[in-house]
Amino acid sequence: MRLEKNIKIKVEKTKNIKPDWGLVTFRTKQLFVALLAVLMWQASNKAWCGDLDEVLKAGELRHLGIVYANFVTADQTGLDVELMQLFAEHLGVRYKFVETNWTNIITDLTGQVIKPNGDDVKITGSGPIRGDIIATGFTMLNWRKKIVDFSEMTFPTGVWLIARADSKLQPIVPTGNITKDIEAVKKKLVNVSVLGLKGSCLDTSLYNLEQAGATIQHFPLDRDLSEMIPSVIAKQADTTLMDVPVALIALEKWPGQIKIIGPISDPQIMACAFPKTSPKLREEFNNFFKKCKEDGTYRHLVEKYYPSLFVYYPDSF
Repeated sequence: MRLEKNIKIKVEKTKNIKPDWGLVTFRTKQLFVALLAVLMWQASNKAWCGDLDEVLKAGELRHLGIVYANFVTADQTGLDVELMQLFAEHLGVRYKFVETNWTNIITDLTGQVIKPNGDDVKITGSGPIRGDIIATGFTMLNWRKKIVDFSEMTFPTGVWLIARADSKLQPIVPTGNITKDIEAVKKKLVNVSVLGLKGSCLDTSLYNLEQAGATIQHFPLDRDLSEMIPSVIAKQADTTLMDVPVALIALEKWPGQIKIIGPISDPQIMACAFPKTSPKLREEFNNFFKKCKEDGTYRHLVEKYYPSLFVYYPDSF
């Protein structure tokens, strides 16, 4: 009898429990706000990850760029800035420059956080999309091709080894065979410190320099790439990797202070990069760029920002 009475009392107490509607309402509001935030983020991300039709509808072309050599300058001029301004004009939309950095540039284009390793790449997360096109002297690397689609070549390049003018290292004698020239440079690197930049065309892991006996130093990702050569001049490293466009500018900027030892890479190319979800925008750019080359517009821009290029690459354009 006592057990039945206890059960009856517990049941009656349970029936008399009243919900705290204030607390329920508050929690409901919290869930609603959180759900709304997710939906808004998804809608925003979708709108910011558009192909040609979406760019035209938005009325704006967002150019992702990094302050780098004469492609993008600190005052937001440069070869790629002018090219993207012309492309926006061609599309009939506003031009917007979106500054980024080497760590985040692909995430800002694709929404994918990536981790490169040699010629491979791993997607490790997601992030907001901030732009429609990368144009910043962007080298076409094998791992990058797995994440983005590239336009036609916009600039010839390659990676050179740069040393101080007073360095014991002497420039190689060119053989006319790039493979032999690269081998000759690597033979000079035993116990020589080489400055590189991870996740870029200056990543030493792309060229097996450690296996050649070099001592590898990594340049900080948050610093301007153009500071790599001054670091060598300041004797913070024996040598540095540098791509052709920056090296050409450096030879003019620091005459008599640096020298080119020789090539570290095969000839490479730079191009604009697009999300793999934007084939129409890429195709439209290629058509636009073809006309720019045919009518001399692009050659004029190259002569303006890289006049010495034609000494090294006379047949490029």
